[in-house]
Amino acid sequence: MKQQTEPQPDVAPGDAPLVALFRHNLWANVRLLDACVALDDQQLAATTAGTFGTIYDTLLHIVAGEQSYLRRLTGQEPENPLRRDDKPDVAALRAHAQRAGEGLIDFAAGTGVSEIRHLEWDEHGWPVPASLILTQAINHANEHRAQVMTILTQQGVEPPDLSGWAYIEEHVVPTPLEDRARR
Repeated sequence: MKQQTEPQPDVAPGDAPLVALFRHNLWANVRLLDACVALDDQQLAATTAGTFGTIYDTLLHIVAGEQSYLRRLTGQEPENPLRRDDKPDVAALRAHAQRAGEGLIDFAAGTGVSEIRHLEWDEHGWPVPASLILTQAINHANEHRAQVMTILTQQGVEPPDLSGWAYIEEHVVPTPLEDRARR
C-alpha cells in the first residue's frame, strides 16, 4: 500500500461521515491541483466537449465555488477571496482550495441537521437546509474534477486517482491480516 508522502488532513476514526466526505473532498481537490501545477499554458487551456471549459477555468471554478459555498454557510467572506477577474496560478489556487476546504470541514463538523440558510438569487429567496448546500459542494467538486481528469486523459496526461480507495491507502495505516485474526 502507498504511504503518505506529505501532510494531509487528519483522518479520525470518530469523524462523522459528513466530515470524512469533506476531508476526502479537500484531499481530492489538492491532489488534482498538484497534478496540474506542472502543466504548461497550452495544456491548461485544453478543453473538450461536454465539460465546463478549460482545465484552468474548471479548476478556478471549483475553488471559487467552494469559497462561495463556505460564505453562504458561514455568512463570512473568506480570507483573500477569489474575485471574478482573478487569474492566480495553479499553486495559488491550491492555497485557496486548502483554506476553503478546511473551512468546509470545520463547518461540517459543527453543523446541525436542521440548520437553515437563506439563499438569494434571481430576485428570489429560499430557505435551504445547510445539509443541501454541503451536498451541492460535494457534487459540484466531484463533477468538475471528473471533467478535468477527462481533459487530462485526452491530453495524454495520466490523471491522479481521486477515489475513496486511493484516499484510504494514503490515510489509513494497514494492519497485517494475521493481526486481525487474533482479535
